Amino acid sequence: MSMLQISGIFILVSFYGAYFLKMLLQKKKGIKTNQMGKGKKDSVTLLVERALGVLTVFIVFFELGSILNGGHWYFNNFIRTVGILAAAAGVVIFIIAMWTMRDSWRAGIPDQEETRMITEGIYKYSRNPAFLGFDLMYLGILIAFFNPILLAVTVCTILVLHLQILQEEKYLEIVFGEEYLVYKQITGRYFCFF
Repeated sequence: MSMLQISGIFILVSFYGAYFLKMLLQKKKGIKTNQMGKGKKDSVTLLVERALGVLTVFIVFFELGSILNGGHWYFNNFIRTVGILAAAAGVVIFIIAMWTMRDSWRAGIPDQEETRMITEGIYKYSRNPAFLGFDLMYLGILIAFFNPILLAVTVCTILVLHLQILQEEKYLEIVFGEEYLVYKQITGRYFCFF
């Protein structure tokens, strides 16, 4: 197994390990973290959340298969290393986003639980740093271990992640009103300048 493959597996384990550890820690506090496709939500939101739930599980198997297969015949090692670095940056951004959200972090739109609006830390620079972390991790693994099937699954997953962001933005506008609209004007959806 190559160093790139070991790095890819480490990135996946770190990313999903952080995700499930956060869920476990919140569960111990009585917080229901996984809100994906559950509760009384409009049909579009439920559809997007359920599709995202399936795709984010599905993609792990394709990523792992691509890592184990190597994907070395598409790009040179420099480009593949850039992919690994992008994926690692995604993991770091995701962990910082979860840390900053503290107990307000949820997977999906909360049905009844109230959370507070977070605008400090990494959220000064991105309204959706956790999603940015997902995207960078997925794209980085795709670049490092490219194959056409992983490309298709990655593109679908990132598109559905974007649809989830749009649903969450509607929810946040309703819950936080003017405060969120002001935040939305000064902070980019993905980056401070975009």
